Amino acid sequence: QVQLVESGGGLVQAGGSLRLSCAASGRIFSINAMRWYRQAPGQQREWVATITSGGIANYVDSVKGRFTVSRDNAKTVYLQMNSLKPEDTGVYYCNALTKDNNYWGQGTQVTVSS
Repeated sequence: QVQLVESGGGLVQAGGSLRLSCAASGRIFSINAMRWYRQAPGQQREWVATITSGGIANYVDSVKGRFTVSRDNAKTVYLQMNSLKPEDTGVYYCNALTKDNNYWGQGTQVTVSS
């Protein structure tokens, strides 16, 4: 089992920045990749970014150049969000991908005001 806890969400004006954190515990050695998703009100959950255990990062086109995913050890992953836009508003979820399973955090709310 892997447990994930997100933090760092909040209310910010357009153009501002936030940094989300995702702390993993449990069988962290089994994690192949960590991913960030978001879900806006009334919308489906959307993939935002991935960082593999080897440090390779990928992003959805809408956040390229503004968001950066990083990790400082096997336990914590970050999502640095700059130049935020109102359309970035939503609940942001951390996801851990292992060979056999997907694990989700509880989510953290990000609200960007115009």
